[in-house]
Amino acid sequence: MNAKVNNLDPVIFERQGVRLTRSQVEAFGREIEALRDEVMNDLGERDARYIRRLVKTQKSLELAGRGLLFLGVLPPAWLAGTTLLSVSKILENMEIGHNVMHGQWDWLNDPDLDSSTYDWDNTCPAEQWKHSHNYMHHTFTNVVGKDRDVGYGILRLSEDQRWNPLYLAQPAYNWVLAALFQWGVAFHDLEYEKLLKGEKSWAEYRVQRRKIMKKVRQQVLKDYLLFPALAGPFFPLVFAGNLSANLTRNLWAYLIIFCGHFTEHAEMFTERDIENESRGQWYLRQLLGSSNLEGGPLFHIMSGNLSHQIEHHLFPDMPSNRYREVAPRVREIAGRYGLHYNTGRLGRQFGTVLKRINRMALPDRLSRRLGRRANSAPV
Repeated sequence: MNAKVNNLDPVIFERQGVRLTRSQVEAFGREIEALRDEVMNDLGERDARYIRRLVKTQKSLELAGRGLLFLGVLPPAWLAGTTLLSVSKILENMEIGHNVMHGQWDWLNDPDLDSSTYDWDNTCPAEQWKHSHNYMHHTFTNVVGKDRDVGYGILRLSEDQRWNPLYLAQPAYNWVLAALFQWGVAFHDLEYEKLLKGEKSWAEYRVQRRKIMKKVRQQVLKDYLLFPALAGPFFPLVFAGNLSANLTRNLWAYLIIFCGHFTEHAEMFTERDIENESRGQWYLRQLLGSSNLEGGPLFHIMSGNLSHQIEHHLFPDMPSNRYREVAPRVREIAGRYGLHYNTGRLGRQFGTVLKRINRMALPDRLSRRLGRRANSAPV
């Protein structure tokens, strides 16, 4: 009898000590889908007020920050201006730009919040980012060889990535990536390695590079020439303020994004894992390949609500202000199926990110030895 039942409803998921049959996986998927439909059908005026108020706040912060930088000869004004501009850039990139380009606010029919036309304050062109992030990353989340956000082309974050001696230095150059994060995001999709292998033509490469360099010029001219020039004799102070704001935004974005994807217990997958993948299996992969961060309302807004990375991967087109309210329900559903819901404070989660980066810098034999305990995540 048991053999017959197993043949009709085989186990198709077995990780972290949890075994789920095909019907259980699909039931899990239906529960997640029903939760999404419930929230999406409830969108309305309070959501519209949230995003429009946030956009107004971000623009006010930018105006105040740039104005104070023009008075930068006074140290308190320079510090205040740099701080306000940093906060403005973080909000624009993470809670506005990132989420608008996901199509979260298309239902408003507001041309200023339309995913097809919005372009953010970043060196990565919107068109390129929507392909590499919205399609490649969110379709193939944490699938080694398919999701190029795994390591951004320079870090080894999974044993399924072939080790080479250059990775021994990744604990150091990881911090270079953090400081230059917007540049890493812009240029990693050139896929230079595919060019060398003949998998990408020089014509394709040149077209893509031309688009990136056009956006780079716009950003450099705006932050490092136009606004400093408007300050006249205070050019160096405004230049330094803009540079500091961009650095702060880069470090914060790196911190939140890496904590959402590369904690020690965030799962990685192979291309074999996603063969004939059902929708229920896709939802499982999003849950297990993501990590959340705990904090208060302001922290969640400043993170672009990517502190709810699990919910963002499950529902990328859901307005981000709703993630906080659906997170407890996602966690409850996961618990009923015995699935680990990866969440923790920022310091603890980032500590495990660094642990993973340092461990994966080592040859396989050493990294596997160090990772045996880490790979046994609590359920």
